Amino acid sequence: MINYGKHSVLGVNVHAVDYEYAVAEIVAAAQAGRPFAVSALAVHGVMTGNMDPVHARRLNGLDLVVPDGQPVRLALRWLHGKKLADRVYGPNLTLFVVEACARADLPIFLYGSRPEVVDQFRANLGMRFPALKIAGYLPSRFKQISESEAEHIAAQIHASGAKVVLVGLGCPRQEVWAFEYRTKLSMPVLAVGAAFDFHAGTLSQAPAWMQRLSLEWLYRLLMEPARLWRRYLLLNPLYCWRVVVQRCTGKYATPIMPDGDEPLLGYA
Repeated sequence: MINYGKHSVLGVNVHAVDYEYAVAEIVAAAQAGRPFAVSALAVHGVMTGNMDPVHARRLNGLDLVVPDGQPVRLALRWLHGKKLADRVYGPNLTLFVVEACARADLPIFLYGSRPEVVDQFRANLGMRFPALKIAGYLPSRFKQISESEAEHIAAQIHASGAKVVLVGLGCPRQEVWAFEYRTKLSMPVLAVGAAFDFHAGTLSQAPAWMQRLSLEWLYRLLMEPARLWRRYLLLNPLYCWRVVVQRCTGKYATPIMPDGDEPLLGYA
């Protein structure tokens, strides 16, 4: 179990941990009924915080931010000397957490994505983990909602008996959701994004060799060029450059912490 602490990557605190540590912390929070907001950030997620100080405060207000992408893992090594053998990939973390919840009799709740994706994701999890209890699920409404509607959603999740919530709204909406619902839900909230589509079978994952070589971005770009070209062809080089700048000058190194003035966006 590895925990090398949290360290700034372009102003976003990323925790240098492994799967075992992350799962143990999530399960412990679930068993204690303790708020615990988690996100797995790749380059795009880090850059949303780097380019938006308000969102950086949200990200730095989460309890655990793991290095989802290989470039984020490598930045922890290059900037801070924290040598992790592997990243903590959101889709894999999802399965490890679900497996642990099945063993510990901790019901889960699925929130987000499209109805057909959630249905298939729920069915696939049930087949893979027969002991798993899925307390409930709600697809995304794909809009902003009022504070009273958000309270109603939180009440539904609590009433379901769930102990862990998996959230698939896409970056950065799911991190906003995790930040805002952290104080509404006394349980872990995991922003896991594409894990819903990957494990529902509606989106294919990059081959393992491409993931090891930090080329997952290329695979996803080839699969969805119209949607992702700006993210990968513009943000990736900018990320690399700013990591170099942080290493050489210290710029971008200081995390921006929550101050209570982050506007509530009410994503659903």
